[in-house]
Amino acid sequence: MSKQATAKTPWFDAASDSPLLAEYARKLDSFLDVVADGKVDSRELEAQEKRVVSLMKEVEPMLSPEAHDKVTQLLCEVTAYDLMNTFHMAGVSRPRTKFQG
Repeated sequence: MSKQATAKTPWFDAASDSPLLAEYARKLDSFLDVVADGKVDSRELEAQEKRVVSLMKEVEPMLSPEAHDKVTQLLCEVTAYDLMNTFHMAGVSRPRTKFQG
């Protein structure tokens, strides 16, 4: 996704209405570099946070008060979704049997 994009990048799959953001994220160089070794260290996490904060600071002044409220809500919902998805995946991967020791 380039800064000079001429057309809007779609947020949803036209056929399924599913969000495409995770698919785009998986193609980011920053993500590919991190998953290449299968782990995320604190330095990589801090670098990602800096990219997020930088983009937020760039976009925030462009928004009307109404758009700012909606984008804030969107960012919160996306963050909640990502956290819920992480918890769900962790629960699915957990063994179903109990230790009988």
